[in-house]
Amino acid sequence: MVSIDARRSGPATETRVDLQLVANLVAPKSRVLDVGCGDGALLQLLTETRGCDARGIEISQSGVNACVARGLAVIQGDADADLVYYPDDSFDYVILSQTLQATEQPKVVLEHLLRIGRRAIVSFPNFGHISVRGGLFFNGRMPVTENLAYSWFDTPNIHFCTIRDFVALTKLVRAETEQAIALNHAGKPLSLRAPWWFWNLFGEQAVFVLKRG
Repeated sequence: MVSIDARRSGPATETRVDLQLVANLVAPKSRVLDVGCGDGALLQLLTETRGCDARGIEISQSGVNACVARGLAVIQGDADADLVYYPDDSFDYVILSQTLQATEQPKVVLEHLLRIGRRAIVSFPNFGHISVRGGLFFNGRMPVTENLAYSWFDTPNIHFCTIRDFVALTKLVRAETEQAIALNHAGKPLSLRAPWWFWNLFGEQAVFVLKRG
């Protein structure tokens, strides 16, 4: 798995509009595992504002060092290889924030999240957004956007997906969607009554709360 901890480090953390949203979806005092926790920004938020017993796993040494400097409980590990060692129902929530698209086996990783946690919270950039489609259509090149900020030749993202792709994956692993939120370019939630195709076209990123079906 390729580290994407840069997305949670330095000034960029301020632009991660999904962090506070994800934190608000977690019940206070919960046991939480943040997979691909980067520099620990979300872990710290969960600890300080939700009173959670929050732990993390991060592949990059720089990310682990940043977490340790914050006083957070984080170990170095790979989502693709190391989730298998966690027992069933170890946590109330397992979070995978902006990391699914960088895993080698997204389906297997998602299955582990649902096994390890009573609930899984997954956020990801939507490759079906209108700006991505427009970039491909008008420029004929792989698009670079705020949420997909790498060129095709150096991106850590190896499995791009759309919101509709993810919905199909949840059905494949027999997960039940408890809550789903799509965010527009300004970080504002789209209407809950909007159909999937609307979210798929205008949602820059999405957050799902899942449990075993």
